[in-house]
This record gives sequence, C-alpha cells and structure tokens, in this order.
Amino acid sequence: MTLSRRRLLGAGAAAVGMGALGAACGAPAATPVPDGVVPFRGEHQAGIVTPAQDRLHFVSLDVVTADRAEVADLLRRWTAAAERMTAGAETTPGGATGGNPNSPPDDTGEALGLPPAALTLTFGVGASLFAKLGLDPSLVPPALAALPPFRGDQLDPALSGGDLCVQACSDDPQVAVHAVRNLVRMGFGVTAVRWSQLGFGRTSSTSTSQATPRNLFGFKDGTHNVKAEDPDDLREQVWVAPGDGPAWLDGGTYLVARRIRMHVEIWDRTSLAEQETIIGRTKGVGAPLGGTAEFDLADYAAVDGTGEPRIAQNAHIRLASAQALGGVKILRRGYNFVDGSDGQGHLDAGLFFVAFMRDPQAQFVPMQRALADADVLMEYIEHTGSAVFACPAGLGGGGYWGQSLLEA
Repeated sequence: MTLSRRRLLGAGAAAVGMGALGAACGAPAATPVPDGVVPFRGEHQAGIVTPAQDRLHFVSLDVVTADRAEVADLLRRWTAAAERMTAGAETTPGGATGGNPNSPPDDTGEALGLPPAALTLTFGVGASLFAKLGLDPSLVPPALAALPPFRGDQLDPALSGGDLCVQACSDDPQVAVHAVRNLVRMGFGVTAVRWSQLGFGRTSSTSTSQATPRNLFGFKDGTHNVKAEDPDDLREQVWVAPGDGPAWLDGGTYLVARRIRMHVEIWDRTSLAEQETIIGRTKGVGAPLGGTAEFDLADYAAVDGTGEPRIAQNAHIRLASAQALGGVKILRRGYNFVDGSDGQGHLDAGLFFVAFMRDPQAQFVPMQRALADADVLMEYIEHTGSAVFACPAGLGGGGYWGQSLLEA
C-alpha cells in the first residue's frame, strides 16, 4: 500500500507521530519505515546514510537579516514543515486547500495525491552565517574553513557558498521540488535563494542493498563508497566526534558540494581503451583493471606485459583511493544533472558532487588536491561551483534545525 498525501490532509499529528515512532524505536536513518516514509527525527539527520534516492533538489540560501530571533523562528517553522512533508503531509494541516479562500494557501499543492516517496530533508549552515548573526567566533568549527583553490577550478561565485542549505532527496522529483519550494517560500524576508541544483540518477550507493549507479561518462561511480552498514567507517570518517570542534556540532557532519561540468562531447570521442585507462576500471562490469568483478580489490602493484602498472599511476581510482590517501574516505552522495545547453552547441551536463565527511580539511582537501594535480580525468571536467556546510546532528524527540548552534 502506498500512503498518499491526499489521505494525510489535516492528519499532521498522526504523520509526525509515525516519524517520531521510528526514531523512538531506534530505527536508523538507513531503514525507511513502510509506505516510503523515512523518519525525520533520529540520532543523525536523514538524507546522509539513508539509501540514496533517485532525485535531488539542493538549495543554498543567504540570510537577509541580522536578527537572530527571526532566523530561529524561521528554523522552527521549517522544522515543523519538514517533519510534515517527509511524513507525506502538507506544510500545515489543510494547507493547500483548507484555509481562507481569499488568502494565499499555506502549501503550494503540487504534491497533493503523491506518496512520500522516501523524501528526506537535510539542513546545514555555512561559515558566512556566524558573523552575519553576530555569533561567538568560537562557535565556528575550524573544519568549516573555506576550501583552498584547486588547479583547474573555474568557480562561479553565483554557484558557490551560502549561509544555509537544504538537501531534498526523493524518489519523485515533484516531491523534492515541492519541499524546497515551500521552505523557500516560508523564508521570504529572512532568507533568499543564492543558488540551487536539480539532480537525477544518483551516482553513488549509500547502502549495500543498492546497485552501483553510473555517471554521465558511463562508468559505475562510488563502488567502494562508505555504506550505511559500515558503522566503523561512519564513526571514523563521517560523524563529528566530541572534541573535534565546538560542541554544537557533535554527532553531525560536514557536507561538501561541488558542481562539476563534464565535457561529454569530448569524452564521447575518446576510445573505450583510453576511457578505461583514465578511470582504472572496465566500463562494463566496473571491475578494476586486471580484475573480473566490480568489488574486486584493485591491485595497484600489478604490472602489464610491458612492465607498466596495470592501473596507471594517474588513474582516477588510484588517486582517489584510501590506499593513496592514508586511509581517507568520504561518503559520496552525488547526482547527474543536465541543465540545458551552453549556447555553443554543448550540453551543460555533469555531476553534482555531494559528500559527507568528518573533516573536509583533512579528507576532501587532500583528495581533491591529488586529483586536480594528476588525474587525467581533469582534462574532461571542470569544477564550476563549490560550498561547504556543517550539518548538525539529528533531532531527537524535540527541538528545531539549528537549535544547537543558535542556543549554544
């Protein structure tokens, strides 16, 4: 049975209770409850280790007020609306059609009749928010520092940064768009959209229950991604531990977003053999070169008949591997995108890279630096947008997004 939003009109308390029940019973974010509802509340925010959904709507926002109380009030209202929407309900009971007919409805209504579709909403704050709200500088986590420039970056300031972010993931694009649209609408006068990105076709699996998807270059992406079923990796590589920084972020994580333009037309004129050499995997089954199955461990010491490394020294999988980076891993959660054309006969297409990690400075920076300096794949891509956000821990039985920071 699929639970429809139409059946939930005016039934917000029951829907919210369903999400709270999942958290209270200890259901992890990676285990959706029946009817496509992912519990909103829990130890960690949903949308991180939740099995990656098929669609994304990501939005970065700027705060347009210096009044901390106004921001706190908005985050309370956002939290209430987010909890309802992830449970399959409108932003308020009867919000689309049950209010005053002579006033704008509380809910825009395009998700009426649609199931929850595993909607998750994940919230984060950017470094620029702290000074804007006059927060104590000691509350700024050192790991939230701006990323350094990397070789080949072509970053557009209009597609980078932000005070706040919301990641909406769902198996129905309209459900994700509805969620972001309504949160943005509620923020008028307090927040304004800085940039946003739609994504389709997840490019990573975050659970062992999922098959590895493909990116727009046709290769399986994120074969050895950190998975929800790897508690040791999650603890070591993803979740912020007490003592890592200010206490308001304990149990949270960091989100790194990079908009990566992929020059698909150039790639499509490259031979299969060269493509596989650049990546270090076969294009068909995704096995590391020299292996036979996707999940075979790459043998970076193996050589071919000429004595050259079977997996090239500048192959993408070698440079990004934990072996090459001293054990560093990240939890990838990216999506493909096609944003029309660039006006010159080429698709504006690529990968919206999203990854969660315990410390971007210690994990993402060395990984991206190694790739930018040596990866042949960089000849086919360019990074056009970039942002880092701190995502607080999940909400338990009460509280609102950002409370641990604003009331620290």
